[in-house]
Amino acid sequence: MGVSKSAAGASPESDASSVDVVVAGCGPTGAMLAAELRLHGVGVLVVDPVTEPKSMVRVVGLHVRSIELMAMRGLLERLRPLGRERPAAGFFAGLPGPVPEGLDTAHAFLLGLPQPVVERVLEEHAVELGARVVRGRSVAGFAEDAGGVVVEFDDGSRVRAGFLVGCDGARSAVRRLAGVGFAGEASRSETLMGEMEVGVSAEEVAAGVAGAGPVAGSFWLRPFGGVYSVVVPAEGVAPRGSAPTLDDFRARLRAVAGTDFGVHSPRWLSRFGDATRLADAYRVGRVLLAGDAAHVHPPLGGQGLNLGVQDAVNLGWKLAAQVRGWAPAGLLDTYEAERRPVAAAVLDNTRAQVELSSPGAGPEAARRLLAELMRFGEVNRFLVEKVAALDVRYDFGEGPEVVGCRQRDVPLGGGSLYGFMRGGRGLVVDGTGGLGAGGWSDRVDVVAGAGGVSGWPGVLLRPDGHVAWAGGDRAGLEAALGRWFGAPVG
Repeated sequence: MGVSKSAAGASPESDASSVDVVVAGCGPTGAMLAAELRLHGVGVLVVDPVTEPKSMVRVVGLHVRSIELMAMRGLLERLRPLGRERPAAGFFAGLPGPVPEGLDTAHAFLLGLPQPVVERVLEEHAVELGARVVRGRSVAGFAEDAGGVVVEFDDGSRVRAGFLVGCDGARSAVRRLAGVGFAGEASRSETLMGEMEVGVSAEEVAAGVAGAGPVAGSFWLRPFGGVYSVVVPAEGVAPRGSAPTLDDFRARLRAVAGTDFGVHSPRWLSRFGDATRLADAYRVGRVLLAGDAAHVHPPLGGQGLNLGVQDAVNLGWKLAAQVRGWAPAGLLDTYEAERRPVAAAVLDNTRAQVELSSPGAGPEAARRLLAELMRFGEVNRFLVEKVAALDVRYDFGEGPEVVGCRQRDVPLGGGSLYGFMRGGRGLVVDGTGGLGAGGWSDRVDVVAGAGGVSGWPGVLLRPDGHVAWAGGDRAGLEAALGRWFGAPVG
């Protein structure tokens, strides 16, 4: 089952309460995971050391695949009015390019939102579904036995749970306590990011940014919410945990653009590096990792939040199946088998983007060459699909090419396919009239679809929207139902 880690004195006999799952961290990954678990009636306790909403209002982008997942759960209609849509293009190393024609999605856009807004909506969603969120508390230790794990918090309280999931960020206490390695590279460079007012006109800002010419690393000043979002390369790597000052921004702006634009009155200031690390394992017995606790990488392409939310949707129904007792053998292990390679691929593409953004004649030549290659539609599509996670296909073994792929939203039953997936259950789309869920109807829904979807008369979708089976025969469907949803009832 895995190793045992504990804080001093923790023991199964000393717990005062119990819950099915403890989730450490209430960022986007932790909140999304809690909601996915609650869709299946799993008891969830979410703890987070942060007591107040973040004052940092950095804008993040929901990429196409994450937008699809939000649509599946009925969250897109809540998020969309709060954000700003932009074309699904220009993601890779900031190289400009058109939106590829015919992207395989009904949601071909990026949705820019302040990160606190995303976190608030996802936390509200989890709480509405019945998750309990406790702030000002973090995991201090745990002890695992055959029947569960006793989690001890920094205030000395304990709770017994079936599973513990670390969604507690790059410096994850859960990962450290579980003894999971975090191999990769430390930061070689850093970037300053903040929001502040400027002392010059918008025209002077635009002229100053344009006049800076090619810059090694990310650099921009963009109006946002009455102030400017400012991003500029830092000078070297600062000691861990050190916060930048307004004078640091002024100095770096003068070095890069020849002017500090009269920046003043900051709302928040921060720095981020290009550290790239991947957890050696996503599961150790009853302890699992998701989001930044499992992987960190430079923010180029804006993939971090998206990768974590997609982890949560992949893990949620599988962990719920384990808790509820209907999981087929090995189902929970498919979380790591499917998601860790996806994270490894994201780490590689951000490494490539960092090299393309580095100073020197070589990287500049590579950028020019790639920009030329992106004039070819297939190259542009390849890079957009990679960053937007539209290219993810899990290996389910033999079967039609569509099996393992995500299914786009399509009109169905007077509404849309995703509209039938809000409950987080499996879904059979029956275009034959002779299929159904049979003994799996407590876990899988059925909707009639004239002619099926994706060119197949029948399709079985997992709760995360990936195609688990495509065909027209009852025997093939039942085999897939058993593989992903356990034994039938009755």
